Amino acid sequence: MASMRSRVPMHSISPICATLLFLSCSFSSMHLCASSDDHLVPGKPLTPGNTLVSDDGTFTLGFFSPSNSTKKHYYVGIWYSNIPQRTVVWVANRVVPITNLSSAMLALTSSSNIVMSEGNGRILWRSNNNIIIRSPPATTISAKATLENTGNFILRSMGNNTILWQSFDHPADTLLPGMNLRISHKVHQVQHLISWKGPQDPSPGPFSYGADPNSFLQRFIWNSTRPHHRSPVWTSYFLLGSYMENLHPTIYMAVHRRDDDEVYMSFGTPIDSVSLLIRMVISYTGKANILSWHSNMSAWTTLYTQPAHECNLYAYCGPYGYCDNSETTPTCKCLDGFEPNDEEAWINGRFLEGCHWKKALRCSGGDDFLTLPGMKVPDHFLFIGNKSFDECTEECHSNCSCVAYAYANMSTKAIDGDDTRCLIWTGILIDMEKCSEGGENLYIRTKKISGTMLTTNILEIVLPVLAALLALICIVVVWICCFRGKQGRNEICTMLMLGDRGSTHELADRKIDLPLISFREVATATQNFSDSAILGRGGFGTVYKMLQENHCLTGPQDLR
Repeated sequence: MASMRSRVPMHSISPICATLLFLSCSFSSMHLCASSDDHLVPGKPLTPGNTLVSDDGTFTLGFFSPSNSTKKHYYVGIWYSNIPQRTVVWVANRVVPITNLSSAMLALTSSSNIVMSEGNGRILWRSNNNIIIRSPPATTISAKATLENTGNFILRSMGNNTILWQSFDHPADTLLPGMNLRISHKVHQVQHLISWKGPQDPSPGPFSYGADPNSFLQRFIWNSTRPHHRSPVWTSYFLLGSYMENLHPTIYMAVHRRDDDEVYMSFGTPIDSVSLLIRMVISYTGKANILSWHSNMSAWTTLYTQPAHECNLYAYCGPYGYCDNSETTPTCKCLDGFEPNDEEAWINGRFLEGCHWKKALRCSGGDDFLTLPGMKVPDHFLFIGNKSFDECTEECHSNCSCVAYAYANMSTKAIDGDDTRCLIWTGILIDMEKCSEGGENLYIRTKKISGTMLTTNILEIVLPVLAALLALICIVVVWICCFRGKQGRNEICTMLMLGDRGSTHELADRKIDLPLISFREVATATQNFSDSAILGRGGFGTVYKMLQENHCLTGPQDLR
């Protein structure tokens, strides 16, 4: 009986049993594949054509080659799963690409390191986990690498779930919500976002984004080692604007301290939205962009970009110059009380020379401070903590070398246990902007206009005006005198020629202070023009001495 059962042909097996056997194998195989859909375990490397997908399906990790790439280079990266255009947010092997794709693999080793290699044993990239885990029994797994729903690829020990390594600690060019970018370096190095070299080249480019190495209060975009753009100084948190009009969530950027005593910056929205895809990226063109996926348009829309204009580049307007973003076209201007160093260059749109004081400060103790509202304050400040506004003001007033100050109450004691931010400047004021929205007050030192100075300034204006007016009056008077004098002489000559026919009433209305003398009177006074009455001869004829009854006219000076 038993032998008969052993010789039953396969084709006699019930179709139902065969179907059940097939489904059982299929489900078993499916379970085997699904068990590594979002994680990597030792002994099961990831190879080209296979991917890890986060539990909610948002992110995918796998091998890729940039589209339209002329080079046969391949990379392992993380990208959004359900977006038509592949958008890569993290790349493992940016420095050393894969050239032999068929033999490449990403594996989790027994020493709990993630290693990327080619078939010849050449290692292209590794996670560099420095935490050593004691070798477990052969039947257990020491560690597991999982692609989280946040886009973070995390390597954890299986024993106590300790994070051994994570991709968020090694950013590429993108900052995702929930990701923390380290901006202080008490223990660890400052982290930077580093741009791609080109639109299809993930290798490290020239531009990077991160915190000022001297102060976490501001962030920079660098072009190699040169500052390319500087953000406004922290006031508490940095509002970037609304995402969508119908949702009105605010996209924020904030700083906070973690357990490792380091300060980190992050960005995101105050509401949790699974469908909201936003990212911050430093582009290969040197711009820091915050982008959101617009599903109806099937495109990324830009919510925020800096530098938005050439005027926003670092120190573009030179010393004591600022970029006025409130204008329709942002342009450079000098601070109040300053003028361009090179007027011609300034007119022609070359601003690097900047501006200088119209009147140099003498630090006489009587200086005033001018308030400039809505400003992005300058670079190279001195930060002073635990000060009130009045104390910050006095700090600058009492320091002869202080040229400006700014103050903010940060409304949080999360940073160094202090909620105040007093900044003073003792050198050149560089890289300033007039903000179209937001900004803060900047107080700059100016010469105090005292009573004496005010009088001097008034005299400097009034005296030239009075001098010009006086000169004009003199010109008018001289002209009138010359004109009237000529007219008077002509009338006198006319009257002398009239002889006895002349009379005083004809000139009664004319103010002429000369007596009218008839010919008879002249003849009598000169004794009929006797030679004894001649005083002399000249170009105008003979001059006679005239005698009258009451007095004697002895010369021309007496003829009035």
